[in-house]
Amino acid sequence: MDIPNLKSDLEKIIERFKKELSGIRVGRATSQLVEDLKVDYYGGQSSLKEIAQINVPDPRTIMIHPWSKDTLVNVEKAINESDLNLTPNNNGEAVILNLPPMTEEQRLELIKVVGKKAEEYRVKIRQSREKIKEELNEQKKEAEISEDDYFKQEEELQKTVDAFMQEVDTIREKKEDEIKTL
Repeated sequence: MDIPNLKSDLEKIIERFKKELSGIRVGRATSQLVEDLKVDYYGGQSSLKEIAQINVPDPRTIMIHPWSKDTLVNVEKAINESDLNLTPNNNGEAVILNLPPMTEEQRLELIKVVGKKAEEYRVKIRQSREKIKEELNEQKKEAEISEDDYFKQEEELQKTVDAFMQEVDTIREKKEDEIKTL
């Protein structure tokens, strides 16, 4: 694996990190909280975004309008079984979720969760770096690359990893600020 491939892999890691953080509730309603919930839909499992329109009419409300009214009960059941800790209201047309304001304790707990997630992704980045480093060491040992090339590539590798680590920190800080301010 070379450094351009590493960059591609690290970009994928960053995208997964962003997606995972987008599902963490920050006190305001967002469709991302529910769109990936799996719902029993005519005998199969479908994500909520595939079977319903999801609206956010105000910062504390999510409205879910299934394409088929027959699935309202299944949508309700999926929400109740999820770890969202929200109570769905079925008005016969849509499922409405009202998000209560978050307590300071909940905010602090979410900040801890975000920190743990950030560290998980930093570890993934370090693991990717170690794979490349092992390959470089092997190439150096087999005399496939010169000592100078080895050190240049090692330096470029570390600069790349540092940049992606900084990006993880920036994303984490932004999410923590969202949690604190809402």
